[in-house]
Amino acid sequence: MLDIVIEARQAEISQGFTVKRILPYQLRRMVGPFIFMDHGGPLHMPAEAVKSLDVLPHPHIGLSTVSYLFSGNVTHRDSLGVEQVIKPGEVNWMTAGKGIAHSERFEDPAMLAGGELEMIQTWVALPEKFEENDPSFENYKPEQLPVFTDTGVWMRLIAGEAYGLKSHVKTHSPLFYVHVVLDQGIRFSLPKGHSERGAYIVKGSVEVGGITYTAGKLMVFTKGVDPVIIAKEPTTLMMLGGEHLGDRYIWWNFVSSRKDRIEQAKEDWKQGRIILPPMDNEEYVPLPEGKSKPAGGPPPNALS
Repeated sequence: MLDIVIEARQAEISQGFTVKRILPYQLRRMVGPFIFMDHGGPLHMPAEAVKSLDVLPHPHIGLSTVSYLFSGNVTHRDSLGVEQVIKPGEVNWMTAGKGIAHSERFEDPAMLAGGELEMIQTWVALPEKFEENDPSFENYKPEQLPVFTDTGVWMRLIAGEAYGLKSHVKTHSPLFYVHVVLDQGIRFSLPKGHSERGAYIVKGSVEVGGITYTAGKLMVFTKGVDPVIIAKEPTTLMMLGGEHLGDRYIWWNFVSSRKDRIEQAKEDWKQGRIILPPMDNEEYVPLPEGKSKPAGGPPPNALS
């Protein structure tokens, strides 16, 4: 019924900002096209500490970053000149393609006054034919995303297709990504029509096959099964998956179907060929030192 249960590990993405790292995992690198997943927060910080959370400009290739907030605000800036404050319930979908740099900073007055921050960021690998596309960015408001409610169930379809709903968020391969909130005792099922499916427990706990799983765990389900998920208490899930795109190399913030392309991206970043955000170009994250190879395990010090 379950292929694997992945327990989140601690990872520091900036000074003072430690997140729960879910994907990639040594024994399961991807779920559908999803190759990376971080859960940040919930954080309550004094105003003087908030700026330490800033993620400086850094590069990506070969993927889309998907940012989704439960609380707080983050300011995104990228090489395209986009400056976008993302708020709870919105989706920032940035497609890196052949190369982009972006930053994420915490500048909102509510955050600086000591507000709460909680967010999920995933990376979606691109099909080979789209890996070298021009980069792009879209922000989607909550009212643009389908919502379904029933007794004890609330869910928002962030991207793709699931449960008879279809999102208008532009994707490059078949997938689903759903924010689900369940009351205690509610019985819930996986979406059908996708070969790879997983459910990450943001908070609460669920029972599957007579076993209870708690917050911070990603349950990856066997293809073709249709298990019942029972909420043991008020529970929030992020459900994700889709069709597998084939193996990918991943190193730091770079994803590609070709190892040599990642080596090129390293050199491009070192030589300044990936443009910094024009409104945030006075500092950046240097290429990590070390001899780790793209075919290795989880990306060293991967940033969002």
